[in-house]
Amino acid sequence: MKKFISLLLASGMTLSLLAGCSSQPTAEAELTPVRLNEVVHSVFYAPQYVAQELGFFEEEGLDVTVAIGNGADKSMTALLSDSADIALLGTEAGLYVYNEGKEDYPKAFLQLTQRAGNFLVSRVDEPDFKWENLKGKSVIGGRLGGMPEMVLEYVLKENGLKLNEDVEVINNIDFSSTAGAFTGNVGDYTVEFEPVATTLESSGSGYIVASLGEASGYVPYTVYMARDAFMDEHPDVIEAFTRAIYKGQLWVKDHTSEEIAKAISPQFPDSDIATLTTIVERYKAQDTWKEDPVFSEEGFNLIQDIMEEGGQLTQRVPYTDLVRTDFAEKVMNK
Repeated sequence: MKKFISLLLASGMTLSLLAGCSSQPTAEAELTPVRLNEVVHSVFYAPQYVAQELGFFEEEGLDVTVAIGNGADKSMTALLSDSADIALLGTEAGLYVYNEGKEDYPKAFLQLTQRAGNFLVSRVDEPDFKWENLKGKSVIGGRLGGMPEMVLEYVLKENGLKLNEDVEVINNIDFSSTAGAFTGNVGDYTVEFEPVATTLESSGSGYIVASLGEASGYVPYTVYMARDAFMDEHPDVIEAFTRAIYKGQLWVKDHTSEEIAKAISPQFPDSDIATLTTIVERYKAQDTWKEDPVFSEEGFNLIQDIMEEGGQLTQRVPYTDLVRTDFAEKVMNK
């Protein structure tokens, strides 16, 4: 990923951030504004939406405004161009920026998910699906160097499939357009997050046949990052943000899929409760969400293993250079 920073900064000039949900200030106290950029809007990030909808951010004195990056590169651009204070994205984006030598590079301070959150959707129903079924087929993957693509490649290799020999992986379609391309008859399979995967299935356009999260095992897929300078200047904000997300993690742990679906339903007005419950249960059953905010060194090393195997890491990065655990540990010990 050479020239990663320059590309990010160039795209930052034209980046259009989509308006998301924001907390409403309370009469009791003035809330501190926080600009959050999430890589994509997905049920995959349910603990965050629980924190938004149940007022956990306001309880911690924060007025969080959310924008959608639609790609880890774009969410990282938001951080680097000071269009966001915090970003929810894949760790790989931080590794790329670190290896380019940028000063005040963003660091991860809080882990949200511990499995991949996307699913393999087939054009035909395959109740006895095996990964070897992809031999001789084409799959709409993700952006080269992004976590969705690297995890897909990792799973294919783990199942003895050679990229672009046994399986054609299509990488030239924008993240937000893959489902549309699939319904337009591109590819035999596509890899999609929720609720898009279930929407394809509900509309009769495809069938969910496999989980990338189950196939790849425990992977620290998405984390919250911020620049060191912001964290040092506003430690109270980062601590409060971490505590609010931790509340969301614990709430998700202790409640049923239907209760979670009802809580986050305002975030997904086009999905009914039954559909959201199905999606949440799918994520809950595969142990998608972390129950604490600490980003472990073991998980950090696994991410680098996957990136090295995919030929996307120029050099390994020391854990303490890119990960801060002080806020997560302080929140957990209180």
